[in-house]
Amino acid sequence: MRELTEKIVIEGKSIVKDFQLGDTRTRVLKSISLKVSQGEFVSIMGQSGSGKSTLLYILGGLDTPTSGAVFLNGIDISKLGDEKMSRIRRQNIGFVFQFYNLIPNLNVEENIMLPLLLDGKKMRDYKNELGEILEVVGLSDRRKHTPRELSGGQQQRVAIARALIGKPQILFADEPTGNLDSRTGADIMNLLQEINQESRQTIIMVTHSPEAAKSSSRIITVSDGIIA
Repeated sequence: MRELTEKIVIEGKSIVKDFQLGDTRTRVLKSISLKVSQGEFVSIMGQSGSGKSTLLYILGGLDTPTSGAVFLNGIDISKLGDEKMSRIRRQNIGFVFQFYNLIPNLNVEENIMLPLLLDGKKMRDYKNELGEILEVVGLSDRRKHTPRELSGGQQQRVAIARALIGKPQILFADEPTGNLDSRTGADIMNLLQEINQESRQTIIMVTHSPEAAKSSSRIITVSDGIIA
């Protein structure tokens, strides 16, 4: 395993998450603490209902803990308002989900650039970055294709490129191979491993697949709301 820097980019401290349904309160996360260093590729594993995806969403700022805190570069993001948190997500965080969430009538280039365009950036200012990321994900010859003209694996590559175009500090992936066949899923994991190793991209991934988790440098297992 390659040597990692000691810089902690994200830290969860005593994260608790409760969900209320009528009169019933369910504790999904039970005081979870963890640290992730710059350049790590961490897999979070667990059975369905273990709380692994809830933990990922809280670490990524898509959800807030009932108690506890999440520190990104030393800043407690769990205490930020919507506007500041949205800005941090745009500038520091990339997300890849099981479902690709591409815009059907936009081509590959436009789908990749969408987060930057929504942030007020101009496509012409990112020609070099766009060309580089298309090369990385192996879609240089598909840049003008729409999602309906792509395979599932190619669509997930577009989603990965979209998450990386803004050069996020952390890439969060929630079951990125869950909607793919085993061979295509292996290709996607090889791509994520390559991105992690060559650019030292920090990746935190939720997966139920032991095969997918083998691509990571560390595995965290969540069971019944705690780290096993």
